[in-house]
Amino acid sequence: MTTSTRPIPTRHPDSPRKVPGLGPFAKLLRIGNPDEQQWQRLGEALLVGDEPMDRLVEWMYAEGMAKTRPLFDRALEVGIAEVPDAPEPLRRFFEQIENTPDWVDQELLRRGEQIYRSGGNDALYFARDVSFIGGYLASGFNKTLLRTGALEKGPGKRFAETLTWAMDVSSENGMARYGRGYRSTLHVRFIHSMVRRHVAAMPDWRTEDWGIPINQTDMAATLVGALLAPFVGGMAMGIVPAPRDIVAAAHLTRYVGWLIGVEDEWLPRDFRDGVRILNHCMTAITNPDDTSRQLALPMADDPLNWHYRNLPGLRGRIARAQHLSVASTFLGPKSMRILGLPAYMPPWYPIMRFPVNLAASVANAVVPGQRERAAVRGRQAQEAFVRLLTGEDAATIGASAPPLDKTA
Repeated sequence: MTTSTRPIPTRHPDSPRKVPGLGPFAKLLRIGNPDEQQWQRLGEALLVGDEPMDRLVEWMYAEGMAKTRPLFDRALEVGIAEVPDAPEPLRRFFEQIENTPDWVDQELLRRGEQIYRSGGNDALYFARDVSFIGGYLASGFNKTLLRTGALEKGPGKRFAETLTWAMDVSSENGMARYGRGYRSTLHVRFIHSMVRRHVAAMPDWRTEDWGIPINQTDMAATLVGALLAPFVGGMAMGIVPAPRDIVAAAHLTRYVGWLIGVEDEWLPRDFRDGVRILNHCMTAITNPDDTSRQLALPMADDPLNWHYRNLPGLRGRIARAQHLSVASTFLGPKSMRILGLPAYMPPWYPIMRFPVNLAASVANAVVPGQRERAAVRGRQAQEAFVRLLTGEDAATIGASAPPLDKTA
């Protein structure tokens, strides 16, 4: 564990804060605020990075990225055994990664992948409009984002990259060893480490106030917010999962988190534990400031610039209203005002989708083969949404980060 003997950063509040959007669901599951020990750990984790990857990245810079990056990419693609005379630091890291934990259940991973595909776009909308935009209330994390050029490049670009990663994770056999999701997740972990190194070295970075860039507390919140929170949002919009689906979603999240460098204490053991982790993390990191508006406003207006084939002006305005409807429904008026967004939008989109999703859930449960067909149709809709965001240019994971490979 990479930690520090310095005091807990000042961004860690004296007591838990209210969590927008998730509070009612946490109460339903009888999840309370963190206890004293858990609260202390949340503060301490702000000073914890990802020691295995950070150590590897330091070695790669020391040896020269031009020489070490191709070795890393080959090991990522086909395994460390296929890298002749692999240097010891590289071998040590990948042997640890390729030693899959005993608790990983490949059948549950396949089911988890299928669940996310069959959810179609509504779960993605929740991820964008609630997890992503609502995440800007965590201003400590915004400090890192702004130093990687998120504002200049546009928050929408970062979301498209995050969405591309999530779709890789949920692709068929995506989280099998060397699958698309497996490779993308380790690629994101590598980028996180380079960003952590880059931002921490900036003269204006204040570790005593903000902690380490991309620390364990922020990573845990981001992980569960990206993979389990949309599952919660789908349920709120009428998608009724089977009990086995809930288990699979949590299991997929746990393995992805393990692979991306989240430490064991922050990995969900089951669905309720995932909601607990997200709720506890958000009570600690929800601390909006001016950066919250800086990032939320352009994200809310991003639909106006999406790549519509026809009637772009009209469709852009409708899409903006649709996504604000989702955000307003779940974040509530107070958070919307803090983010600089309209305090209230009628919840027309969630209400409209609820009966449609409910009927689809019933069909998935009772009609033979419907689950598989739903996964195919859902993935087609998700791919179309990505094209709407990016146009002809596919989103490249890590493209919104600053050029880091040549950083000394």
